[in-house]
Amino acid sequence: MNFENKVVVIMGASSGIGAATAQLLAADHAKLVLAARRLDRLDEIKTANPNEAILTMRADVTKFDEVKAVIDTAIKQYGRVDVLYNNAGIMPTNPLIAGKRDEWQNMLQINIMGVLNGIAAVLPSMAARKSGHIITTDSVAGHVVTPDSAVYSGTKYAVRAIMDGLRQEQAENNIKTTIVSPGSTGTELFNSITDADQKQFAEDFFKNIHGLEPKQIAQAVEFAIGTEANMSVSEVIVRPTRQSL
Repeated sequence: MNFENKVVVIMGASSGIGAATAQLLAADHAKLVLAARRLDRLDEIKTANPNEAILTMRADVTKFDEVKAVIDTAIKQYGRVDVLYNNAGIMPTNPLIAGKRDEWQNMLQINIMGVLNGIAAVLPSMAARKSGHIITTDSVAGHVVTPDSAVYSGTKYAVRAIMDGLRQEQAENNIKTTIVSPGSTGTELFNSITDADQKQFAEDFFKNIHGLEPKQIAQAVEFAIGTEANMSVSEVIVRPTRQSL
């Protein structure tokens, strides 16, 4: 696949899997529009790839107008969006009895509404062109529920349902959908865990099973984007070999 002809928007591109995907696709010479709340991080990626076509924008995925502005800018600059990658997410795990309603609300807004905002912003233009690809970072937690992760898993199960509904609704418009479900991966996601014991558990688990690096998940995204027009990779689960869940 010639990535030079691909216009890719990455939401949540400032760190972790999003940043790794941006670096990988920049090396593939894709045309990139990178968005996140931390513009300085995005500009670092742009500076590291001075010969590539990269636009950076500050955007909060919970705010539809900001997401729509990113999509509109990409279309104005490049004429279209070939791929939208919804990557932003948080994982403040805690037991339900802790009653962390503020954290639950943030997860709902970022992990679910962030994805829906991206879909709502880009889908009309893709449907009009009868072409496009929407990718979303899900999680192994969207396939199996474990104690203290009920709400996080709930948001990721929701993402699976939304993305499969999107696949079914837009199949006749040739729109691809992909969910990428990582196992334990070394990203800043751990920093969103406010419970000290939960955070330590997640970090120790990552070390004990030789967890994945963001670039390894980015490679799965790259593969999905690089498939032929008649081939849609609907779902990819990428686990550390030693992760049993």
